[in-house]
Amino acid sequence: MDYGWLSIIPPLLAIVLAIATRQVFISLFLGIFAGWVILSDWNIFAGLANSIESLVNVFQSPGNTRVIIFCALIGALITLTQRSGGVNGFVEWVQNRNLARTPRSAASLSGIIGFIIFIESSICCLIAGSVSRPLFERLRISREKLAYILDSTSAPKCVLIPLNAWGAYVIGLLELEEVEGPIQVFIESIPFNFYAIFVILMVAFIIVTFKDFGPMKKAEERARTTGKTIADGAVPMVSDDITSIEAKSNIPYRAVNMILPVLAMIIMMPVGLYITGDGNITAGTGSTSVLWSVIAAITVAGILPVWQRILSFREVFDLSLKGIGGLMPLAIVMTLAFAIGDTSRELGTGVYVASIADDFVQPTYVAAIIFITSAFIAFSTGTSWGVFAIMVPIAVPTALIMDVSLPLSLAAVLGGGVFGDHVSPISDTTLVSSMAAASDHIDHVRTQLPYAMVAAIAATVFYVIFGMILH
Repeated sequence: MDYGWLSIIPPLLAIVLAIATRQVFISLFLGIFAGWVILSDWNIFAGLANSIESLVNVFQSPGNTRVIIFCALIGALITLTQRSGGVNGFVEWVQNRNLARTPRSAASLSGIIGFIIFIESSICCLIAGSVSRPLFERLRISREKLAYILDSTSAPKCVLIPLNAWGAYVIGLLELEEVEGPIQVFIESIPFNFYAIFVILMVAFIIVTFKDFGPMKKAEERARTTGKTIADGAVPMVSDDITSIEAKSNIPYRAVNMILPVLAMIIMMPVGLYITGDGNITAGTGSTSVLWSVIAAITVAGILPVWQRILSFREVFDLSLKGIGGLMPLAIVMTLAFAIGDTSRELGTGVYVASIADDFVQPTYVAAIIFITSAFIAFSTGTSWGVFAIMVPIAVPTALIMDVSLPLSLAAVLGGGVFGDHVSPISDTTLVSSMAAASDHIDHVRTQLPYAMVAAIAATVFYVIFGMILH
């Protein structure tokens, strides 16, 4: 059944309510409920029952389940590295070597770490966040700023690289469309992925100059003048029970207790991709590899303090459970986000929006319209990969039929998907960035939006210009 404009209501309702009320859980569920009322022929009771069932069905997907478990397990890694003195040790190690004595150097360190880890966006956020958060707290830099840096050096960078899970996925979509030389087309599209490039350049500019604007400027002024790295009344995506854990008294602070678990996470990611891809790292399963990575990191983080006689096995176990419990809010939000994405697919939200845009496409403006359409779908559904699956089959034949540059059109899909995902409060990448920075999720969305909009507007202008040049 074609639900037409009704298919847009659930995701938009969830997004508007989340921003207006700051009640993410309720807003997401009301969006899911509205969608299933529509799908149930406006039967409220059937819609409520189907809404609950849709939450249960999230766990029918192994990928969804692995991501949710992985998000919860990160809490155990945080508590163990803090209690064992690893976080304090790393902060002292960095400061003793003058690597992060100033806000600018701490932000630079965060950006560099985020940029060099290119295998998977969530791993990028988590590693850079775990390393940078204690430095940002000590130097009075807002958590909103950290979440922005993490978010802007994760997906925008990953989508520019062919040798990771993102590149493998896009190349696979091009192969399904029988595009000749899909790898070559992807590589040729990289210089035209204007949004991703502009976002990375902008975050580099902000890190170097610390010239903020909009809500981010107010957040930074609050942090510098009052020492409050998070706003009064804000609800961080990580429970204070986790972030407030201090190192055990009368123990030496050892940076190795944080560095080795992080290294285990980094190393395990490509190993997981290699194993799950049967020897082909680009064909590996990202969610499985991410889960294996965090389990490896927790194992190392637990063994080290026991071996050093800092913690007992019982303490490691209790701290791990406490950490997992502290991340339950994120796991719930992720479940709701997956459920509303499934609801939007049932309603055909993405297909409907894409079909509307297709009716108004003109050759010169094809790339710009594809970019805007992809962004809106990603914003409404909270997923960039879902947008790629919807828009690549539309953009490829459109470009070929209308004699438009295929690499330019592909870049518009990829950039638009990342932009929409970047600014959507129901995006998993945005949620993970908020969690890694221990930031209030809606505050992260609000403070990041102006920066993302500047990059998006510039990208749209460039797509129009290059649409004229290459047509």
